[in-house]
Amino acid sequence: MVVTPPRGTVRPMDMITPAGDGVDLAVWVVPGAGRSEITGRRGEALRVRVAAPAAGGRANEALLKIIHEALGGRVSLVRGGRSRSKVLHVEGIAIDEARRLLGL
Repeated sequence: MVVTPPRGTVRPMDMITPAGDGVDLAVWVVPGAGRSEITGRRGEALRVRVAAPAAGGRANEALLKIIHEALGGRVSLVRGGRSRSKVLHVEGIAIDEARRLLGL
């Protein structure tokens, strides 16, 4: 039996967790970067640089777009709207496929 943590929570040492119809993804965002890219890990989160500034939610919009381009599916912000540390939900993807596409 697989026990799935409540939605929006991330177990230690696991940046991708199964959640409902997809996965939750722990992300560390660096807004205002020179270019937008997924750069690897930062602790137990996926590190993503976005060129957009944090003002007006533009960095969050850019983050959702980058993750959508990398994984497909519908991406939504679960937690951390005003923080660099965020949890995103990606619908329609299995955990193994998400790890493969992100190179983890």
